[in-house]
Amino acid sequence: MSTVEDLQRVIDNSRKIVFFGGAGVSTESGIPDFRSVDGLYNQKYDYPPEQILSHSFFRAKTKEFYRFYRDKMLCLDKKPNKAHIKLAELEKAGKLSAVVTQNIDGLHQAAGSKVVYELHGSVLRNYCLKCHKFYTAEYIKQSTDIPMCECGGIIKPDVVLYEEGLDDKTVNGALNVISNADTLIIAGTSLTVYPAAGFVRYFRGNNIVLINRDETSMDSMAKLVYHNKVGELLDKIEV
Repeated sequence: MSTVEDLQRVIDNSRKIVFFGGAGVSTESGIPDFRSVDGLYNQKYDYPPEQILSHSFFRAKTKEFYRFYRDKMLCLDKKPNKAHIKLAELEKAGKLSAVVTQNIDGLHQAAGSKVVYELHGSVLRNYCLKCHKFYTAEYIKQSTDIPMCECGGIIKPDVVLYEEGLDDKTVNGALNVISNADTLIIAGTSLTVYPAAGFVRYFRGNNIVLINRDETSMDSMAKLVYHNKVGELLDKIEV
């Protein structure tokens, strides 16, 4: 069974760590995940969340999309937890090369991380589909019905919806840091959401560390495996 001392040893001996995180990284900040028993996908709405968070639904039922989005996706009062804070400390110490995240909450940057690849975008960025003017998440939160730009265009969150492709620049950056890492820490993700889950296959280093509440398909490939809360475990690491 992997111990905290094992993880400390790996981190101490690493120089290019990349952290690959999913929804489980932010649950300790009070942001619900999607696929657990109490996650968003197991709650009841007029439409399934997977359908609401799709490109075609956004286009066809924009008002209904925003009703769900404001209620469930804009967690603007949440703060970074121990995982976010420790990762920022590791980056500042020259240990961590980058964070690659599937989350859209911006908590890594709020904690102080500088190199963050947001595979699925961010709720903190919103753009007019017509003139591309930028709008804050607070503007979206305080708007009613469909948020409109002063030019008359519809404002869309800079998040990757179902049926949409990932940003090429973000993908290339993430794959580059993963392929050059000596240690890859995979945390808070079931590794079932593609294409993001496939990114870990580009790792060529020595150590895979897996931190997740439940077992994953990659447990057998990892050097260290922890079925712990991410923040609680990382908080025990000394930088």
